[in-house]
Amino acid sequence: MVCLLSYRKSFRLFDRKFSLLARSLNNKTVFNVRRYVSVVSVNTDLSQNVNSAEINRLQRLRNIGISAHIDSGKTTLTERVLYYTGRIKAIHEVRGKDGEGAKMDSMELERERGITIQSAATYCNWKWQDHGNYNINIIDTPGHVDFTIEVERALRVLDGAVLVLCGVAGVQVSVSQTITVDRQMRRYSVPRISFINKLDRVGANPFNIIEQIRQKLRITAAAVQIPIGLEDNLKGVVDLVKWKAIYNEGNRGEKVVEKEIPEDLIEFSMKKRQELIETLADIDDQIAEIYLNEENPTSQQLMDAIRRVTITNKFTPVLMGSAFKNTGVQRVLDAVCAYLPNPSEVENSALDISRKEAVVPLIPYSINPFVGLAFKLEDGRFGQLTYIRVYQGSLKKGATVTNTKTLKKVKIPRLVRMHSNEMEDVNEVGAGEICAMFGVECSSGDTFTDGTLAYTMTSMFVPDPVISLAIKPKVKDAPNFSKALNKFQREDPTFRVTYDLESKETIISGMGELHLDIYIERMRREYNVDCITGKPQVAFRETITSKSKFDYTHKKQTGGAGQYGKVVGYIEPLPIVENDEEQLPSFENRVVGGHIPTQFIPAVEKGFYDALEKGGLIGHPVKDVRFVLLDGQHHAVDSSEYAFRLAAQYAFREAFLKANPVILEPIMNVSVTSPIEFQGTVIGNLNKRKGTILDTDVHEDYFVVTAEVSLNNMFGYSSDLRSATQGKGEFTMEYKTHQMVLPYVQEELIDEYKKRRAAEKK
Repeated sequence: MVCLLSYRKSFRLFDRKFSLLARSLNNKTVFNVRRYVSVVSVNTDLSQNVNSAEINRLQRLRNIGISAHIDSGKTTLTERVLYYTGRIKAIHEVRGKDGEGAKMDSMELERERGITIQSAATYCNWKWQDHGNYNINIIDTPGHVDFTIEVERALRVLDGAVLVLCGVAGVQVSVSQTITVDRQMRRYSVPRISFINKLDRVGANPFNIIEQIRQKLRITAAAVQIPIGLEDNLKGVVDLVKWKAIYNEGNRGEKVVEKEIPEDLIEFSMKKRQELIETLADIDDQIAEIYLNEENPTSQQLMDAIRRVTITNKFTPVLMGSAFKNTGVQRVLDAVCAYLPNPSEVENSALDISRKEAVVPLIPYSINPFVGLAFKLEDGRFGQLTYIRVYQGSLKKGATVTNTKTLKKVKIPRLVRMHSNEMEDVNEVGAGEICAMFGVECSSGDTFTDGTLAYTMTSMFVPDPVISLAIKPKVKDAPNFSKALNKFQREDPTFRVTYDLESKETIISGMGELHLDIYIERMRREYNVDCITGKPQVAFRETITSKSKFDYTHKKQTGGAGQYGKVVGYIEPLPIVENDEEQLPSFENRVVGGHIPTQFIPAVEKGFYDALEKGGLIGHPVKDVRFVLLDGQHHAVDSSEYAFRLAAQYAFREAFLKANPVILEPIMNVSVTSPIEFQGTVIGNLNKRKGTILDTDVHEDYFVVTAEVSLNNMFGYSSDLRSATQGKGEFTMEYKTHQMVLPYVQEELIDEYKKRRAAEKK
């Protein structure tokens, strides 16, 4: 038996050494090394002109977000962080039962409902043991998927994040939400540390959560701490890197005490430390060499390795504790300083408009020309407040900056740092900082420079709305109705307002029922406008399933110059792509011989896109269609851009009805959590709503079911779930894709649309 174990170990060591050798000879690795050396040399050349104070400032700066699914304790964690760093003098409850509420949930609705609706920014100073003071900019983001844009734009400008997970529910309780946050972090390559919270709750199992991180989020993870006790017996944590037991003492856990590891935990701690080393050895060459030489890495070597692989998004270190019970929070701040990158360690780039949008790196030194990105807008008491991330250069009060989209020069009258809803005036902020400016008219995603550069930065991802409501004020001609809608549109790119000319109704669209409900409530509270809402409208789409030719002539004579334009071609469905990725409709011009003059081709394209706005079945937008223009005719006198634009519209509408059109409906990822005794009722209700059950995870006293259900069948589910589970069930849903409706449903929708049109014409 001993020989077999020895053989297995030797084989594993040989396999590891062989992998390392192969990797070192890999051309891609050689290329990456050359590229790394090149980048380092560039930064070294630049840093020669930068004073040591500037480099030291950057090294001690962190821009982080605190993100996770709803009810995982993000805001509670942020409240403790602000208290321990001295930014606030007292800790308050999230739901505001003490009359105050958490500092970062400054909106009255947030305190009443106990959820974060708007992301809130603050900054603090943390002394990391013997390493000195660090400045940390923090954005606390919402957890509910309806407010996903707040997470999206925060992660767009942040350098690192803290992913908070519930120690009981973990990833499973809200798969769609946690995976959404994970996808957003990956989209912007944001490194993260993970904090398993709520270990004081009954049923807490942190090592089950780590396995969920590995399996569900597909990222390498390992514990850098283990808890000392669980549930009511939670006393502290064991730091596997420093090899110390950490306890929080004092009324609010403000005193951190290091002691020797308890005797009954030494064996388990050694096992988990070895697991950490082996995990790092698989992804870090330096630890791999130490491991293969059968040496024991020092605490500093482990810390350096964790930092290397975390910054490169290969690994997430997992910390543990309970924010509510004031356990382990200070070590999260230490980990932010130790493992997350500073602005100079993150690759940021812009597009140089003057060089055909060539990609150019942004170097976060204040001596460079200024480049900043406006990522969030708020209309406050003193006018528009614009949150901006300074990527390079510095921003000064009274300075003149240029909006590269509008080319307008604007002067900055006021510059502030945000502390939730409070502002602290500053005269200047340096590269890598996050601040806010007043009195600057712009849109979310605009790039600002000092005027010497024609740079623009890529904008953030904005998902399309999935639900709409007809809305009107109870009091006719309410003066604040339009003002409120305009403000909300400027603040939130996922909140859309349109006016239906046929029904003469104002339509608001958003990411879910809660999303729209919050804005309707805000209109009542902030603008004194009570509203009447119509039945929720689903964001249906229309598309075609077969190819259809068109040969259409638009001809109209009204005296004088008439209208003439002929277009010939076909429309066809776009090919299906993997992962249900969104495809944009496409237009192709294949006209040869000059039958349609080149100046009229753009008009044909515009006509095609005009026709996409309203399909021929139920009047919803058309997607996944290609329009191919093959031929046509023009008239020397009567042809015009307008004539060809109309010809394309009518040609598309005619061909659309011949191409076997279908209606698509939004399909939602629904995750329901409920006590185990209601499992049959909950699953039966989802089946009744024609849902497809994807996964059921049963725990000791509760279960989680994940299903795909059409949004059209989810209206009223909140009330049904409450009544079926005695108010104990919870659910979240997130848009996944659009799918064809069933044939009988399509007939019903078309009949309903025709009746509505007939009623409107009377």
